[in-house]
Amino acid sequence: MVGCLDGIRVLELARYQAGPRAGMTMSDLGAEVIKIESVGGEFARNQPPLVNGQSIYFSVYNRGKKSMCLNMRSEEGMSIFRDLVKTADIVLENFRPGTMAKMGLDYDALCELKPDIIMISASAFGQYGPYRDRPGFDGIGQALSGLMTLNGKPVGRPVGVAFSLVDRITALHATIGALGALRHRDRTGEGQLIDVCLMDSALTMVEIPTSYYLSTGEEGGEGGRGGYQAKDGWVIVTANPPHMAKALVEVIEEWRGEPLPGGAEAFRYNDNSTVISDWCAAHTVDEICDVLNERGVVAAPVRSTPQVAEDPHLWEREMLIKTEDPIAGEVYLPGVPIKLSKTPGKIGPVPMPGQHTDEILGDLLGYDEARIKELRAGEVV
Repeated sequence: MVGCLDGIRVLELARYQAGPRAGMTMSDLGAEVIKIESVGGEFARNQPPLVNGQSIYFSVYNRGKKSMCLNMRSEEGMSIFRDLVKTADIVLENFRPGTMAKMGLDYDALCELKPDIIMISASAFGQYGPYRDRPGFDGIGQALSGLMTLNGKPVGRPVGVAFSLVDRITALHATIGALGALRHRDRTGEGQLIDVCLMDSALTMVEIPTSYYLSTGEEGGEGGRGGYQAKDGWVIVTANPPHMAKALVEVIEEWRGEPLPGGAEAFRYNDNSTVISDWCAAHTVDEICDVLNERGVVAAPVRSTPQVAEDPHLWEREMLIKTEDPIAGEVYLPGVPIKLSKTPGKIGPVPMPGQHTDEILGDLLGYDEARIKELRAGEVV
């Protein structure tokens, strides 16, 4: 057994990032993930950035899946999907709430086809609540949760995270929910509906300041995190625990040649940024990180993307993988971030549009060659 989810089949009706990344994670862990694309391929296959015409965006989130192109606007296409549901363990979708019901594929309808089916619905605001019907992407979660305000405190204006953080946390919640639902099904034979959304996920990233405000009426708890400028770059220094603060004070006092007023007992990390800034400005990034790490203080360089891509630690942990792509040729993709000792999982290749359609129709559903040819002629698949 390569993956802990070997034998689990997922039907993925998902686009963009939150849903597909959940499917990617389950595929990494061994599940058979059948991605249902529109005939001709999903539009995200053209999403920048591109490498020799292949979307890295699509490749990262859809590696290891099987691709089936299916016209679900046709009766025959819907019939095929219903046949597939009868063979599946999980249906994953990230349409706006109500869309699956309009298609006749809400949770109750799926249960009629497969009583123990697990359905994951990932959306912007969830399946209920005042904002239920609003559209939304990652930035909406960052804005509405207050995360942008916290990020922007050092510069005095709201700042969004440079990547789709909320999407990725939502994908993890979807995967965790799926694992919990599978465990429940193993014990009871029951499937269930999993409701995850961007807004809920975004709140988990500001839970400390939000809880603090509700409890005290005051803002605080966490704020934006800025770096310190060294002679040749930028560093992050985090010395909040008392023993780290004491060690940092000792290093700075050695450099100053005199004690800081009040010593370590009076030192408050967030109130002494000027002292830390002066010390960092007098040293190189390597000097800062070497001396602080040796003393047990958390410190690290603020890196550029090229520096990250060359990090030997990431390569040794197989978090960066070189692979062959049928369109782009040689490409690099992220590896499996969850390291399991008995069932390590693996990443698979990026599928071509509809690459596995005949296999799924023939081997899984038992359609004969004549019927498959007829479906192709009718542009159902």
